[in-house]
Amino acid sequence: MRRDQLEHAIRAACQIIGHPEVIVVGSQAILGTFREDRLPRDATMSIEVDILPIAEDAEETSRLADMIEGVAGEFSSFEQTHGFSIDGVDLGTSALPSGWRDRLVKVQNANTAAPSGEPPFTGWCLERHDLCVAKLCAFREKDRNFVMALLNAGLVRREAIADRLPAVEERHRGAAARAQEWLAAQP
Repeated sequence: MRRDQLEHAIRAACQIIGHPEVIVVGSQAILGTFREDRLPRDATMSIEVDILPIAEDAEETSRLADMIEGVAGEFSSFEQTHGFSIDGVDLGTSALPSGWRDRLVKVQNANTAAPSGEPPFTGWCLERHDLCVAKLCAFREKDRNFVMALLNAGLVRREAIADRLPAVEERHRGAAARAQEWLAAQP
């Protein structure tokens, strides 16, 4: 995936739900910090963008996520047309360390605006180390490969990830401990 596709996904998701801001929580959030030409291939392979709507409560967040999924999700005409999909997600999707909202990376430019230029839609992308915490807590092979690729490229710091892993919610502590062991065992 490319940065311009991320920007398109932000714009489309905001238009679908009628809100000016969304949060990008999946692997493509890394494109908020680095352009695709600085990233290793394993960091840009996904053709889906995980979008967390910003809403007043969990029920509304889920409703808006379903709207995004219905219009632009996997196998949609949006995916057929643009070559990538947008997955609407809720807060239960990712294991995130405390303080993650204070570290979000803002993506807002001419590419995230509506065709008229207004309103200027905003995508808030997970900060790179918070993203790695979420990926390692998920612990799928593709997630471990993603984190390892960023580590090997020198784009994230092992220490920052290790420091944030224990700061996830209690329900994710087991996954964080497993991730901590894996991270410590990597060369």
